[in-house]
Amino acid sequence: MENPVNYLTHLECSKCARTHSHERPQNLCTSCAKPLFARYDLEKVAKAWSKSALLERTASFWRYSELLPLNDPAHTVSLGEVITPLIRARRLGDSLGLQALWVKDESPLPGGSFKARGLAMAVSKAKELGLTKLAIPSAGNAATALSIYAAAAGMEANIFMPKDTPAFNQKTCRLAGASVTLVDGLITDAGKIVAERKEEENWFDVSTLKEPYRVEGKKTMGLELAEQFDWELPDAIIYPTGGGTGIVGMWKGFQELEEIGWIDAKRPRMISVQAAGCAPIVKAWEARNTEAEPWVDAHTVAAGLRVPQAVGDFLILDAIRGSDGIAASVTDEEILIAREILGTKEGILACPEGGATVAGLIKLVEAGQIDKSERVVLFNTGGYQVESLDQTCAR
Repeated sequence: MENPVNYLTHLECSKCARTHSHERPQNLCTSCAKPLFARYDLEKVAKAWSKSALLERTASFWRYSELLPLNDPAHTVSLGEVITPLIRARRLGDSLGLQALWVKDESPLPGGSFKARGLAMAVSKAKELGLTKLAIPSAGNAATALSIYAAAAGMEANIFMPKDTPAFNQKTCRLAGASVTLVDGLITDAGKIVAERKEEENWFDVSTLKEPYRVEGKKTMGLELAEQFDWELPDAIIYPTGGGTGIVGMWKGFQELEEIGWIDAKRPRMISVQAAGCAPIVKAWEARNTEAEPWVDAHTVAAGLRVPQAVGDFLILDAIRGSDGIAASVTDEEILIAREILGTKEGILACPEGGATVAGLIKLVEAGQIDKSERVVLFNTGGYQVESLDQTCAR
């Protein structure tokens, strides 16, 4: 969109490092069935791109085109994405004795959540590759995001979501012309249906981390943060984790920024917050396991955190451990109370998942696991949806 030069060279398995072509549609690694990462010629990027070039570009995540996968910006599918605000949370920080607290608020994005980042990128790349039919399992706002971007691209969207997915998301998907199927079960059950039917229906599966480009959209959260902090990363990032693409994407983005010489080796502590009723990453982190076991009887008011098994579990855990981070769980009661605290202290109307980051922050400060001098960023991944108290943004 901003620059016709593309530096994408290939896809690489995040587990076994096998290379795959980026010139045709790909899902998981054909050798080990793990997520594929887009790889770029970072040496050429470093020589051709400078921070000063950003000064002339629009305030959208498409400004980072040298580290994005589109070969031709003409294929960009955009609905007016913005650089999301980094809000200094002084009153909340003061109440906890913190010297430097911010909230990265993703709610201004199309569809009201950070899901716009990943699905804008995935749909744009799908358009470039000639795909016309997309399918997704979703617990909420990923479905909304796919529906609106597929509509903008003139593509078919097939949505599979649990029956108790917030009505807001069901309605927005249908309003955008998507085919919506409600599933008696969880997002994992919806995913099984997509996997079983995609060949027969000629759908391309854009499930979390089951295609390579949603994570490229999500990494722009990290690129924006780096730029907003003048290329010196914060000390800690607290992130609500279901599928965890955001943590995985930001971690990848930070590595790429270091390789092109824009930041140093310092990394934020990546802190993953999950709901107590569905906390497979927390359980694995506490047990010092490299992968997470499926969570039984997953339940929480934060539908986006109700992901009993994440495809990229090992990548999430790698980022947490590689940054000396933490994985913590919070109860539904703590989530809802914390969301009210964020609203009354800062005027930010957050989804339950955003409330989970505040609840996690409170718990970690009380436990002495966050130093009060640290620069801390909370992610509110979507806006409060007014149709129901417990409306949520899917993760």
